[in-house]
Amino acid sequence: MKNIEKFITVGENIHCTRILKVGGKAVGPGPDGRQAIAYGSAGSRKYLPVPEPFLNSPAWHDGKVKHCSVAIWQGNYGNSEGKDAGIDYLKTMARDQAAAGAHYLDINVDEFSTDIEEKMRVMRWTVQIVQDAAGLPVSVDSANTEILRAGLESCNPRLGKPMVNSVSLEREPAIEVAARFGAVVIASAAGEKGLPCTTDERLLNLRKLMTKLSDAGFCRPAIHIDPLVLPISTDPANGKSFLEAVSAARSEYGPDIHIVAGLSNVSFGMPSRKLINQVFAWLAVEAGADLAMGSRTRGRIEPGAMPFLNRRLGTPVLTALVNLLFRARISDVNCGQRALRGEVARTLDLNAAGMEFASEMVIKAALRGLAIADVPVDFRKD
Repeated sequence: MKNIEKFITVGENIHCTRILKVGGKAVGPGPDGRQAIAYGSAGSRKYLPVPEPFLNSPAWHDGKVKHCSVAIWQGNYGNSEGKDAGIDYLKTMARDQAAAGAHYLDINVDEFSTDIEEKMRVMRWTVQIVQDAAGLPVSVDSANTEILRAGLESCNPRLGKPMVNSVSLEREPAIEVAARFGAVVIASAAGEKGLPCTTDERLLNLRKLMTKLSDAGFCRPAIHIDPLVLPISTDPANGKSFLEAVSAARSEYGPDIHIVAGLSNVSFGMPSRKLINQVFAWLAVEAGADLAMGSRTRGRIEPGAMPFLNRRLGTPVLTALVNLLFRARISDVNCGQRALRGEVARTLDLNAAGMEFASEMVIKAALRGLAIADVPVDFRKD
């Protein structure tokens, strides 16, 4: 990823498949006794009421609730209180992802309904709510071309080019839609009839797709190749195949192409997922990324592990300043857990001593336009 202007993060939380556990920390009776989803907004604890259609659903009786679907339903069909709560919930999710360093906010409503017209309508509505709240371009995510079109029609071009998630050999009509709206694309290595199993299959699919994208007028900086991270729980070779595909794609398409990945997919169905994700992120750095940084604020901080003022004031303020001044797009400038390639370290000319060394590394990496991966880590008490 060297020579790419900056590391690009797509926030994928506003997705109608996302679930919360009924009876868990976030879902249960609110102050008025009604079932609700608790969340933090503007420094206070708020509640999103769960409407009757969800309370009577099989998913609820199985102990699950699709919280983004609840917010979208309330925003469109709820009473005055429900509408306000649904909109505020989505705006809070959008702002939180923006604050964590997202460059695009992914929206998927495919499982909100079985009615295509309704899904198109709520996609338009959700795009408007989310982009206005975060001030970021949207990644329109759907397996249906008409829903993609509906989302793209609502995107605000002043916020930047929208993204289409995704195009592939099995989703060729999406290429034409993306080109029509001037969107950038995530180019999946999926084949015409299924997912690739090997490095060679990934590269073969990508070569065919890149030809189609080029014919449609896409330049390489507008393409984000996704070699597809598949779980190692189903095949231990999946991790190795992905990393090989990253290296091969970078070699074949050069520094102008973007390479994206859902890195956490690698640990699906495995114990110690955070540890696996952290190791895999480091391996991705070796395969082509420039710098990986740990983020305690996106991971878990044990009680007493970090002084209150450092956690609530010092680290957030310094991180915000670095992001504002140098566009680093990170969430924890002070974390000492980092990995970078040797040739990158030699070119940064790091001279500071003491704690300033950590900030110097981030600032110089950002100024050079290096790819900085923000990886959640756990922070434990000594």
